[in-house]
Amino acid sequence: MDKELLLNEIQYKAVRSSGAGGQNVNKVASKVIASINVFESKAFTDEEKAHVLQKLKTKISQEGILALNAETDRSQLKNKEIVTQKLIELIQKALIIPKKRKPTNIPTAINEKRIKEKKANAETKQNRKKPNF
Repeated sequence: MDKELLLNEIQYKAVRSSGAGGQNVNKVASKVIASINVFESKAFTDEEKAHVLQKLKTKISQEGILALNAETDRSQLKNKEIVTQKLIELIQKALIIPKKRKPTNIPTAINEKRIKEKKANAETKQNRKKPNF
C-alpha cells in the first residue's frame, strides 16, 4: 500500500454535524466524511484490493467506495485529521494477513483428567440403578 498515493486519493466532504450544540451546529459544517474508491485506487496492488474488499465488505458500497466520518470535535480540521487516521488504520488492519494456526497435540495430563472424570460420571450413573440381588 502506497500511503502517499492513498492520502492523495481520499476525498473529503464537510457536512453539518448532528446532535446538541445549538446555533453552532446549525451554522458550521464540522462533520467530515472521508471516502476512497477501492476499485479504482492506484494505492493498492490487485492482491491488496482483494484483501481490503474481503475484510471490509460490510463497510464498502456496491460502487466500491469506503466511507468513514468523524464529528467528535467542533473543529473541521481536527475532524479531518481524525477521519484520515481512522481510514488509514482501518485499511492497515484489513491488510494484515493472520498467521495459520499450527495444530498441536492434546497434553497427556488433560486427556487423563478427562478420562478420570468420565469414569467418575459413569460410576455415579451406575450407582443410581437398582441393586441386582
